[in-house]
Amino acid sequence: QLQASGGGLVQAGDSLRLSCAASGLTFSRYSLGWFRQRPGKEREFVVSMSRFGSSVRYADSVKGRFTISGDNAKNTAYLQMNSLKPDDTAVYYCAAAQAGISNDYNDYAYWGQGTLVTVSS
Repeated sequence: QLQASGGGLVQAGDSLRLSCAASGLTFSRYSLGWFRQRPGKEREFVVSMSRFGSSVRYADSVKGRFTISGDNAKNTAYLQMNSLKPDDTAVYYCAAAQAGISNDYNDYAYWGQGTLVTVSS
């Protein structure tokens, strides 16, 4: 029901925009989140946005560099990633939750398949 795309191989300092397209659910009814799993690490919170975008919460590691947005007409969410670092290398997942804004992946019932971002130094 969620399809993440836009990953790829970039160099440090570059930008990348990930997309998360939804089918079968209406984004405006859900809180949206992005999580990532770095090599050898557990899945970690990146950013969460409440319904209608009224509240946004970022992980400290991406604050000021990443921006979440949504287009309800297209039922698509985006993650704009700027000033990428090698430490941002991970599989990125989008997710939707019926609960409010959350950094806990257990609150998210719907998940995309993940898209790989590789940042070279």
